[in-house]
Amino acid sequence: MAYRILSLDGGGIRGLISTIVLMRLSREKGLADWLEGAQLLAGTSTGALIALALARGIALEEILALYRDKADEIFDDSLFDNLKDAGTLLGAQYRTEGLQRELQRLFGAARLRDLKKRVLITAFDLDNEDPRPARRRWKPKLFHNFPGSDSDGAMPVWKVGLYTSAAPTYFPSHNGYVDGGVVANNPSLAALTQTQDPRAELNPRPALGDVRMLSLGTGGILSYIAGKRHNWGYAQWAKPLINLLLDASMGIADYQCRQIMRENYHRLAPIFPPNVNIMMDEWKRSKELIKFGESADVAPTVEWLGQVGW
Repeated sequence: MAYRILSLDGGGIRGLISTIVLMRLSREKGLADWLEGAQLLAGTSTGALIALALARGIALEEILALYRDKADEIFDDSLFDNLKDAGTLLGAQYRTEGLQRELQRLFGAARLRDLKKRVLITAFDLDNEDPRPARRRWKPKLFHNFPGSDSDGAMPVWKVGLYTSAAPTYFPSHNGYVDGGVVANNPSLAALTQTQDPRAELNPRPALGDVRMLSLGTGGILSYIAGKRHNWGYAQWAKPLINLLLDASMGIADYQCRQIMRENYHRLAPIFPPNVNIMMDEWKRSKELIKFGESADVAPTVEWLGQVGW
């Protein structure tokens, strides 16, 4: 029997694109309830918020309204804060109060174990606080609600949402965690691996050949650095480095899943036209993002969902 995974990339306000695409797929003939068939929802950052909301039973229309109506509060940047932080040289661009307020409103006191579906959420732990000096370090963290010895079922949903969304330079870290994009901005491979982790109690555990995965991107940017040699230091690399690392991790996860899963894996990651660059906090361009999501070619995805018997 097929085991179905929906994987959702990070990308800040560009999560609007994923939301619109999900809504469009649900309007296709024969796919009205296709999301109900997903047994595991994996997400990073904004993709994690969508995954958590869907697993909580929140409708796509409400998720869309959150992006559309609350983005200005989430990405709230006061002049005083900019002066205090010298722009972003001495502090994060935004405070977390707006995002925390919305997450608490959406999820209340719910914990991961209360969700209707299994979830896998990426984050990065800056300090594991191990009392043994030889083992104290930073490390990736994958929050999940599978039963088993390493389950995070007791974690409040809103806290996990805040951890995975704490993008460096954009938001402060929270309880020592930063954005899941540091680990895997495309969490597809992490999700596939989770199905094979012996600590996670799945009965029955799916064979690799029985896993089906749909991976959604949040709009690819045609980025490049011209030239054959770049003798750069901190100042020159600081601006492109975060986007470079995020794109690199997304690309390698896509490659790995394609090779492992073959026809059982499908990725829909529309690319922005040349010279279009919408950053993760540009909420004032939400209408552009919605229009872009509405224009994305979903026909191959609809065909694939039918072929694999989703």
